[in-house]
Amino acid sequence: MEKVIRFSLRNKAAVLLFTAFIVLVGIWSALNLPVGAVPDITNNQVQVITTSTSLSAEDVEKLITAPIELEMGNIQGVKEIRSVSKFGLSVVTIVFDDDIGTYLPRQLIAEKLVTASSAIPANYGKPFMGPISTGLGEIYQYTLDVTPGFKDQYSTMELRTIHDWVVRRQLAGIPGVVEVNTWGGFLKQYEVGVDPQRLRGLNISLAEVVQSLENNNNVEGGAYIEHSGSTYFVRGEGRMTSIEDIEKTVVAKREGTSVLIRDIGDVRYGHAPRFGAITANGDGEKILGQVMMLKGANSLAVIKAVKERVQAVQATLPEGVFIRPILDRSDLISRTTKTIENNLIEGCLIVVFVVVLLLGNLRSGFIIGSLIPLSLLFALILMKIGGVDANLMSLGAIDFGIIIDGAVIIVEYLAFRISASYQQIQALPEEERKAMRTEIIAASATKMMKSAFFGQLIILIVFIPILSMTGVEGKMFIPMALTFSFALIGAMVFSMTYVPVISEIFLKGGKEKSRVSTFIFDRLEALYTPVLGWALKNGKITLGFAAATLVVGYLLFSSLGGEFVPTLDEGDYVIQPVLPTGTSLAETVRITTLIEKELTDKFPEVDQVVSRIGAAEVPTDPMSMEESDVIIRLHPPETWVSATSKDALADSMKAAIQRVV
Repeated sequence: MEKVIRFSLRNKAAVLLFTAFIVLVGIWSALNLPVGAVPDITNNQVQVITTSTSLSAEDVEKLITAPIELEMGNIQGVKEIRSVSKFGLSVVTIVFDDDIGTYLPRQLIAEKLVTASSAIPANYGKPFMGPISTGLGEIYQYTLDVTPGFKDQYSTMELRTIHDWVVRRQLAGIPGVVEVNTWGGFLKQYEVGVDPQRLRGLNISLAEVVQSLENNNNVEGGAYIEHSGSTYFVRGEGRMTSIEDIEKTVVAKREGTSVLIRDIGDVRYGHAPRFGAITANGDGEKILGQVMMLKGANSLAVIKAVKERVQAVQATLPEGVFIRPILDRSDLISRTTKTIENNLIEGCLIVVFVVVLLLGNLRSGFIIGSLIPLSLLFALILMKIGGVDANLMSLGAIDFGIIIDGAVIIVEYLAFRISASYQQIQALPEEERKAMRTEIIAASATKMMKSAFFGQLIILIVFIPILSMTGVEGKMFIPMALTFSFALIGAMVFSMTYVPVISEIFLKGGKEKSRVSTFIFDRLEALYTPVLGWALKNGKITLGFAAATLVVGYLLFSSLGGEFVPTLDEGDYVIQPVLPTGTSLAETVRITTLIEKELTDKFPEVDQVVSRIGAAEVPTDPMSMEESDVIIRLHPPETWVSATSKDALADSMKAAIQRVV
């Protein structure tokens, strides 16, 4: 430490350049650091999803879920396998060790899915892996809505088609977006309704009808032909493009006459079986888009890119159709980031004020205060290198008082030594004066740095148990311990380099402490001296009082309530109505629509209400058709009129919903 301090004092320009470099790189790291609201505690898992519209829940469990679970159980690194089997849907979740990575488990599962697929009967569904996302991956949700003047022009099926072929395709390809999921609406299909009596009369089986439709909906290539120096590619276009094409498909020949599809039935638009729906604001069914973020991506940057793309997509939509955001993770991130910024700025100002007040030296106070942003920037650089996200847990736990503790000891002692030797220094020639001043600072900083370094090292050692945590606890608290340790290490580095150099430049000496600090310490000393004397004379009573305080503190601590993390208020509500098992999708839609109308009509605090029923197209959160999530977005609290608090508003809403349902 002494060599580092003396080297810094001999090479002031290098130290100042190093400090400037840390500032610039720290600012760059702050601008490019992944920002989130809270740490992502989702374990390392992969979902295997299989849809089969023809099977009951019991058959799904026997014929699909069980074979998949059996194959996945042989993969190395698997910690847990759990599954959900519902009507037409199987979701198997495989949890791996965290240190195995993200992509190796998917490769191993892809190999096993080949065997698992062969064990599933034909036409009962093909398993596929869910997107590479986590529980915090749903960063942006929106509905595809229609302005009042165009409501009769677009059906739910047409809106679903617009979303799948216009909106979803343009949102694909955004860096950090792994999936744009569709929820609700009707997936457009062409249906052939055959007449059994006509089939019987023409002696045609249903299998012949299916086979003829498959054979006549195809494209064939015929290589190419060279003619007159040109190449002509041959192809046979047999893809059906309209209802008329289907109606004209030949099924068989009877007595020299072709039997067409239109001769044995009707062709019409239909829709695929669905397991979920979306309703909004009591206005019937809607289409919902769910943008899912790639695991480990920068959520704030991805959301910004998504919102920019949504604005571009809006210009390409048909007249009267627009995108209405309902959930935007950047709102929570912005509120959390603002809280962190306020805490950091206010904490920095308070620490600087207290240091200046108690040290009684303005220059010393600002030298110590300058260490706060430098340590924070140093921590941001290491966070960027170490892959630690900026969130409420990582940055919100920094204690500036502890970080600058060592610098306070060093600067205060330097100021004292320089002031004490001021007259002696001033009496020397210019060259000797500089040499003596440098020697005093080097010796004083080295002497105090030993004590400061030892105290800071103890604080770092205290974090070892936290750094050894695993699982959910580790994902939650290790970022906090790492960030605090990074800032403390930065303070230690700058205390040996930057602080001695800047102290030699700015600390002048020869001035007494301010009257305010002298007054405070004189009064504190006057109060403390008799207390110390009494404690030394009455050791047994002092120790007994300390022991009693420890016991009382333990009893009070054991009676306190506890929670894993502080409650984060996102500003909105989510209620989960669960209807009796077996309730139809249409009935669930009817009830959620009633709930939405009641909330929007009776409570002016409500901005919009969106209900997610059942499962999405990619069912990463498989709910039954009788289950729903009712998302209630609220206006700012200062505009509320029905209640003065969020709890009171929730009670009023609950009572209103119970009257309707």
